[in-house]
Amino acid sequence: MDPALRAAATGMMAQQTRTEVIANNLANVNTPGFKRSRAHFEDLLYQTVQDQAILGETATNTTAAIQVGRGTRLSGVQRMHEQGPLEQTNRNLDVAIEGEGFFQIQLPNGETAYTRDGSFQISDQGQLVTSAGYGLQPPIQIPIDSAELTISNTGIVSVRRGNDIEPTELGRIEIARFANPSGLMSLGQNLLAPTAASGQPVVGFPNDEGMGRLQQGSLEGSNVEIVTEMVEMIAAMRAYEINSKAIKTADEMGQIANNITR
Repeated sequence: MDPALRAAATGMMAQQTRTEVIANNLANVNTPGFKRSRAHFEDLLYQTVQDQAILGETATNTTAAIQVGRGTRLSGVQRMHEQGPLEQTNRNLDVAIEGEGFFQIQLPNGETAYTRDGSFQISDQGQLVTSAGYGLQPPIQIPIDSAELTISNTGIVSVRRGNDIEPTELGRIEIARFANPSGLMSLGQNLLAPTAASGQPVVGFPNDEGMGRLQQGSLEGSNVEIVTEMVEMIAAMRAYEINSKAIKTADEMGQIANNITR
């Protein structure tokens, strides 16, 4: 196969992958706590047509090697963890993290996952859970006779019970942060799992040093910027078109070469 055809084909595949990442960003523009992703690419190995050479004596000029590239490939998809906008909901079970940190969620298999989505519910057992029914860790138990649930900026959960005047403290929400949050693995359902790339979680209370603070009655919106994604999509489409043009040109040149002897 003509090397130009192969190189241009890798360019078309790269732009198709880039478009898939952009489409996923746009699909989650209204997903609470969603972080946009960005595709990264790297060039492939180069073919050395001619190695470097010395012109004349050793002390004279040295010509650089002649190399021809052979295309590109996907090197990674990086998640961008900039703070999303805080959207006020006035719902006392909605909690947003302003700053660094993730809520800790216990999965059915006993493992811990992490999320920025603070749209919590109260289960039939009175426990704070996610919209999918996974429990918040450490668990917060809400009594049946509770009212006026309050979550402070530092994570203290309190309610008024019965005819009590003073609120009763039920527990405190803990959050975790990572040295490299972009290394977390997406599990779906707004959940992330730690990996060797993300490092081990550092657990602490909200508003402590290095940790974000909580804001009750709000949710963190997606950090996807529609205009930016549309511009990226147009750029990907143009790059896809020019790579297809390169394939067509290389094919036409091959046809001309094959017809020389006719």
